[in-house]
Amino acid sequence: MTVQAGSVVIDTNIVLDLWVYQDPAMPPLWQALQAGQLRWLATPPMREELLRVLDYPHIVQRRERDGVTAQAVLAHFDTLAHLQDVAPKALFVCKDEDDQKFIDLAVAHRALLLSKDKQVLRLSKRLASLGVEVAKSHTTPGGQTNPL
Repeated sequence: MTVQAGSVVIDTNIVLDLWVYQDPAMPPLWQALQAGQLRWLATPPMREELLRVLDYPHIVQRRERDGVTAQAVLAHFDTLAHLQDVAPKALFVCKDEDDQKFIDLAVAHRALLLSKDKQVLRLSKRLASLGVEVAKSHTTPGGQTNPL
């Protein structure tokens, strides 16, 4: 799958990989967001979840170790995410309530959903029937796959 100029919904774990864990597979995703090749859709509750997760003890420890502030991560979110209204509940429901908001938004906009969450990945085939691709990887326009 080559993703170009499309909408994407990014779950919190992927956001953490981008700016807290600085996963070496993440720069192509970040570059695609900055270049406008991907339009990151998010909602205020997604930002609230990120803010909450950034204060989890193991995340705080990692942030402090690497000199990453919660404010810096939120600044990336605020700069790159295009805030949307909360989407209506999708036809398919995730067992993990925290992940439902990502599914709902992706379905409402027929956006690519980037997630590593097992409960979300289990819904991949069902979500595909609604026009939503769930992926653990981002493929650059040049065709190189970058695992998330």
